[in-house]
Amino acid sequence: MSYFEAAAYALWRSRVEGTHLRLPTEVEWEHAAPMKHMLGNVWEWTNSAYLPHPGFRPYDGTIQEYNGKFMSNKMVLKGGSWATPAEHIRVSYRNFWPLAFRFAAPGIRLLREPS
Repeated sequence: MSYFEAAAYALWRSRVEGTHLRLPTEVEWEHAAPMKHMLGNVWEWTNSAYLPHPGFRPYDGTIQEYNGKFMSNKMVLKGGSWATPAEHIRVSYRNFWPLAFRFAAPGIRLLREPS
């Protein structure tokens, strides 16, 4: 499922249910993850662009190019899947892919806006 498909599904479900549903932001996802046991099941698209966290400073040297190059035109996935190495499964882990990429083992979690 690509980000576009996940966002379109949220819009479709909103219209079917007559309520406003959307993908959670990265912060909202991280807040709910420990309570909802959301780690290690599937990767879930968030409604957050892959941007640096406040206070982020790129490393010096050639790795600096790597950090900047990949921080554009991507959205954050959270959660991990059955195929994710155990050391990567934590609430703070950020995966990122281009919007049209159909990620393996995707899932979707929608946030219902209060009416």
